[in-house]
Amino acid sequence: MNAPEVVPQGYRAVLGLEQYVKSNVEHTVLELVKLRASMLNGCAFCVDMHSRDALGAGESSRRLFAVAAWREAPFFDERERTALALTDAVTRLGDHGVPDDVWDAAAKVWSEKELADLVLAIATINVWNRLAVTMRTEPPAQV
Repeated sequence: MNAPEVVPQGYRAVLGLEQYVKSNVEHTVLELVKLRASMLNGCAFCVDMHSRDALGAGESSRRLFAVAAWREAPFFDERERTALALTDAVTRLGDHGVPDDVWDAAAKVWSEKELADLVLAIATINVWNRLAVTMRTEPPAQV
């Protein structure tokens, strides 16, 4: 299914949110968040797209590969780590929501607006992942 053709107004609404977070979340962190959520959600299309986007923007392949095991990898600073932890918690949202320790750690290093924008970014990539996985969107064979 091609969502932009079938539901163009809905697709544009999600795209508007995407444009907002792109303008309000630090690019490096945004790409790490997008990649991590996409990995957790098993979205091959988004993993492919966001890893290529990050590489194109100068991110190292070593850091990108380490996103899969970010807790053990020494390559991420405190803000990136709290963003990745929050991404894990929001993406895997369980019965008890985001754990207090994850939220409190993020709130210590992100301003209130930055944190709100980060949550919007995590929510947005989760929407994209759910659309792509559900509609069976595959990565391009060649780029």
